[in-house]
Amino acid sequence: MAVTDPLGDMLTRIRNAQMRRKGKVSTPGSRIRANVLDVLQQEGYIRGYSSTEFGNGRTEFEIELKYFEGQPVIREISRVSKPGRRVYAAVDAMPRVANGLGITIVSTPKGVMADHAAREANVGGEVLCKVF
Repeated sequence: MAVTDPLGDMLTRIRNAQMRRKGKVSTPGSRIRANVLDVLQQEGYIRGYSSTEFGNGRTEFEIELKYFEGQPVIREISRVSKPGRRVYAAVDAMPRVANGLGITIVSTPKGVMADHAAREANVGGEVLCKVF
């Protein structure tokens, strides 16, 4: 069955694995998923990820989840912009998560980045997801 929202699928896999206290979770690879995982790693929400290539252009990411004192570091992760309803935000209207304690991941003309980096670069874009 084809996945209509690959990024939403990856976020759901992360959420489900953390509910079951898994150390790693795998997901099919794509460029947008890799960019979002890079932001999550830079911000300290995941330990890291590795890529495995199976040939025919098919790759898979293995994501190492992060826990602190037995609790997942990611308390909440949700998709904002969906295939049926895209959500865009200007730099001055960029949403804040938990009064600045969480991050919003934004796809901008300068690449995928966290909301605070987008404010520093003075660019807006599509709001992909929010993490707290």
